[in-house]
Amino acid sequence: MSKIAKNWFAFFQRESVLCIAVLLAIVSFIFVPPSLHFMESIDWDTLALLFSLMAVMKGFQKAGFFVFLGNQLLKRTATSRIMLFILVFLPFVFSMFITNDVALITFVPFSLIVLHMAKQERLLVPLTVMQTLAANLGSMLTPMGNPQNLYLYTKSAMSFGDLCLLMLPYVLISAAGLIVFILLKKSTPISKIAVTVKLGSPAALLCCFCGFAICILGIFKILSPLILAAIILVFLLLTDRKLFAVIDYSLLGTFLAFFIFIGNVKEIEWFRSALSSVLAGHVEMVAVLSSQIISNVPAALLLSGFTDDWHALIIGCNLGGLGTLIASMASLISYKIIAKEYPDQRRKYLATFTLSNIVFLAVLCLVRLLIGIWFPS
Repeated sequence: MSKIAKNWFAFFQRESVLCIAVLLAIVSFIFVPPSLHFMESIDWDTLALLFSLMAVMKGFQKAGFFVFLGNQLLKRTATSRIMLFILVFLPFVFSMFITNDVALITFVPFSLIVLHMAKQERLLVPLTVMQTLAANLGSMLTPMGNPQNLYLYTKSAMSFGDLCLLMLPYVLISAAGLIVFILLKKSTPISKIAVTVKLGSPAALLCCFCGFAICILGIFKILSPLILAAIILVFLLLTDRKLFAVIDYSLLGTFLAFFIFIGNVKEIEWFRSALSSVLAGHVEMVAVLSSQIISNVPAALLLSGFTDDWHALIIGCNLGGLGTLIASMASLISYKIIAKEYPDQRRKYLATFTLSNIVFLAVLCLVRLLIGIWFPS
């Protein structure tokens, strides 16, 4: 295999969802001739909000703010159980504001250092699995918790409070489930832990907080997302151009390609009719099942073009993030870290991850069923 072919293969492995999305967009032009009309199907507000939030969160990461907070909490830790509570609920809470993938990128490597210092490597697999669950579960609560929520929130024109109230029962049950998982683990005394953390300058932190405040204005629809993105873009050009290099452009590209694909296939009568009939009365089930195969972000993007049952789609795509390893692309972050740092633990991790996800998915689907019975819409 030539070097070019190897590079393309490596790129496909690394960005498989992006590549598939682009391929689907290209294939869709076979059925719908290319024209400027496809530009109308692109949700520029969602792309602008995603870009702005990712830039601000990368700024916080660069400043070491999240790890600094976690470190301050760990200094007061006396037992392995309290340590687990802190390390699991850090991504659970923070994912509501900084997205599930950023929470995992930040707190999983930090936790591996903590476990080593506390001589608690026996908790490596259960802790990482619980952190991954926590990030995916906590992020369900808010629009900025994960990419599909942000998109569906923008697409549906729901209010911030409506989306939070819609997902609140599932997040509360999830928190209770995580607590039960932690309580089942044996608690042992540990010495005080203090990880060396370099916190960014006050000026850098102030800029991050200001950026986040502006993002909140965009999420609450007080400020136009396009104006918000322009402000963030100009600010980065003037103050920190290096931050551009670490923004997740593959996610933005995936959204862009799916917008084009969905806009095109909606013009194909037989496809539109077939998918609409499948979704009729089964939006949540289809969203959960399709997420297991293509992950919940592409599922949300695809299905949103063929139903306006936003509540069911939001619930289905959020619950659909549980289950298989690819149900939520954020879950791959934890797996890749474990596979790289502890390759001998991969099989144990996958088995524990899958079993735990199935349990949580079953419980939350049962909760959804009971809510539907007690509070029929």
